[in-house]
Amino acid sequence: MNENFTCELFRTGMNHTYFISSGETKHVIRVYSHNWRSEDEITEEIKLLNLLKGNEITVSFPIQDKNGEFIQEINAPEGTRYVVLFSFAQGGKIRFIDKETCFYIGSLMAKIHNVTLNKAIDRISYNKQSLIALPYEHLKQYFPGKLTEMEFIKEFGESFRDSDFDDIHRGVVHMDIWYDNMAIANEKEITIFDFDFCGNGWQVLDIAYFCKQLFFIESDKKQYEAKIQSFLNGYRNVRALSDNELRLIPKAGASVFIFYLGVQARRFDWSNIFLTENYLKMFVGRIKSWLDYYKEKEITVVNN
Repeated sequence: MNENFTCELFRTGMNHTYFISSGETKHVIRVYSHNWRSEDEITEEIKLLNLLKGNEITVSFPIQDKNGEFIQEINAPEGTRYVVLFSFAQGGKIRFIDKETCFYIGSLMAKIHNVTLNKAIDRISYNKQSLIALPYEHLKQYFPGKLTEMEFIKEFGESFRDSDFDDIHRGVVHMDIWYDNMAIANEKEITIFDFDFCGNGWQVLDIAYFCKQLFFIESDKKQYEAKIQSFLNGYRNVRALSDNELRLIPKAGASVFIFYLGVQARRFDWSNIFLTENYLKMFVGRIKSWLDYYKEKEITVVNN
């Protein structure tokens, strides 16, 4: 790069994110953590993003270097880390999304699912084993099985059947679509990013995860219901949702949250102040409140 540019750390987390800018041009650099994703896994993520971009889906896409390569490799003190340059998603993050924007998010998610329907990538497959069984085993390294919260996860796993999802749409899923992974401009110009957890599975997992995140953001459940209706109507404006998919949203949402609890156990060591018994109680309490909310309530869609 011949021009002057600045590079600043934006956020640390599962990976490290930097912003690099020169004048009016801005890009995002993701530095993958050591031993987090293999080069092959990152290559599959890049293929998916290029597929979506080629179908005019608004995503933050990878950018090649002058030699046509997408992935760089650096020798960090802890070992090899991979680096990818991405386009910058214009707009801002909006925690309290209005109904109209929820509609457009639903439409965009459905467009992604239309492109990835019945496709597969060489990455994780999301099912009972990866969503619940393995996370439970990771958590057992830190918490005794007799804890009420651990017993809850085990019992939930015993009631979970992959066969429940036999007759619904499968394909490549994002697994982390919520306000923190999208940029919104002018209410309806939405760009999705951070496909780090993309894999294969039931597409209702993406739908359920967004619903469950919104459930905890919106303390006013009347607002939640109105926004979820708008989100689901936006989705159905592009592709159909079966009654069975709607019925499975509570179970699917709970399973994704258990998966992420397992990720926290797998990726963080004893120095992680969040992975404590109190944190486990809080996190599992959220899952319980979500399931309790839908214990005697069905998710339905009312046409606009």
